[in-house]
Amino acid sequence: MIRKLIDAALGKPHGVDPSRPRIIPAKRHGIHREDISAAALWVTEQLQQAGFSAFIVGGALRDLIVGIPPKDFDVATDATPEQVHALFRRSRIIGRRFQIVHVMKGDIIEVSTFRRAVPEQTGEIAADERGRIISDNAFGTQPQDAVRRDFTINALYYDPCTEMILDYVGGVEDIERRLLRVIGDPQVRFREDPVRMLRAVRLSAKLDFQIETITRSPIASMAHLLNHVPAARVFDEMLKLLLSGHAREGITRLRSEGLHHGILPMLDMVLEQPLGQKFVDLALINTDIRIREGKSVSPGFLFATLFWHDVLSAWNELQARGEQSMPALFQAMDEVMDNMAEKLAIPRRFGTGMKEIWGLQPRFENRSGNKPSRLLAHPRFRAGYDFLLLRCQSGEVDAELGRWWESFQSASEHDRKMMLLHAGPARRRKRRRSPSAGQGK
Repeated sequence: MIRKLIDAALGKPHGVDPSRPRIIPAKRHGIHREDISAAALWVTEQLQQAGFSAFIVGGALRDLIVGIPPKDFDVATDATPEQVHALFRRSRIIGRRFQIVHVMKGDIIEVSTFRRAVPEQTGEIAADERGRIISDNAFGTQPQDAVRRDFTINALYYDPCTEMILDYVGGVEDIERRLLRVIGDPQVRFREDPVRMLRAVRLSAKLDFQIETITRSPIASMAHLLNHVPAARVFDEMLKLLLSGHAREGITRLRSEGLHHGILPMLDMVLEQPLGQKFVDLALINTDIRIREGKSVSPGFLFATLFWHDVLSAWNELQARGEQSMPALFQAMDEVMDNMAEKLAIPRRFGTGMKEIWGLQPRFENRSGNKPSRLLAHPRFRAGYDFLLLRCQSGEVDAELGRWWESFQSASEHDRKMMLLHAGPARRRKRRRSPSAGQGK
């Protein structure tokens, strides 16, 4: 009875014993061999035939149980990275914090060795002064591997031979309860890797799970630890959130947990402005719809929408000081990108596309001479035009401008000439100043 009360207070499923797994049959978890990628099955079978223990593990199982098609499959084994690499000709060992093996079999299958949590004093792991683990290659057993994973719903092991799941930490029960729970002490686990806080928000939004109270309680007070995480890792996690198909809900939860200050600090400024909030909401909703429909999404376009009102505010300020429009716009772009570089390591290929989309916006307002036709031939026209439509839908610019460009694209050569003649230089529209101009700087 005492054990039950303690487990209930900690939010733990009763009866969980990390040293002995619960055996979950296929009739309960619903996963079958045909649900697993052929490449992952082949890797698992090769390892087992070589005398090693090998299981499908992690997020793919979680997604299959809740009915979401997995994007990739991972394998966990008791073979060391060197043994895995020796077994598979087309493979490579990667990783700094801990080594894993990528096996190429059509798809890339990530194979990790069972690991264990060990005290820092042993020298088997290395942590910085804040407790963040920066090197960890302490191999262990499957039970030890389970309890060192981040969340219970990610600590499941599926054996394709028996179609059974081994569950050491109550992960299947938490999936059934739609609960996201960290394994171990949340403060210790978040200090080891602050990105786990972002991951908690992303997964809760993607799966529509609640973050367990004990797991959630330290997040707001530990958010500052993200400032010490390499910018590239933060960017990767943010990209996963934005491309999850649940970006709008993810951003909302990010703000509610107090995590946005160290990642997208301009979000408060943007979302507190009526036009800014509507613009970002439209962009995120459109992105979510495209992803759920299986359509492609440009990360550069998405980040351009998130940062646009920051650029717009800086642009208006510079013009108010007497700067010419286009030089002021390029200067505003550079300022925003420089400010964000410290928080998000946006790859150059995305940053270049963002600037091109922003730089095209004033050109849409010039509807005379040969300029509209030249703009139509620009490689980034479609992205710039889609961006313009978001501005029209949010009320930032007159919707008539978007309708004109929609008609111009589909018009015949004769009709285009008539449209240009009708628009004329005298009908050029001035860019509307955002109500947020000059604020938040």
